[in-house]
Amino acid sequence: MAEVVMYSTMFCPFCMRAKALLKKKGVEFENIDVMFDNAKRAEMTERSGGGRTVPQIFIDGEPIGGFDELNALDQEGRLDDLLGIAA
Repeated sequence: MAEVVMYSTMFCPFCMRAKALLKKKGVEFENIDVMFDNAKRAEMTERSGGGRTVPQIFIDGEPIGGFDELNALDQEGRLDDLLGIAA
């Protein structure tokens, strides 16, 4: 299974949707809350190539984007492959 890291904040509805989608797929992920941590937010921005909004999602170290991009990958049938989920 792929390593998934998500930078998020506690009250972000898009973060909640992304977490729910990953949990529905049975994927464990590391959640990094950047709400009150400027150093982690700066790390997120650097790793994502300038992304400043949450969530910022990484699969095996590659930036995916936010919930919209994650959901699009799922709708296209490509997310399971990226996550290493057997069909």
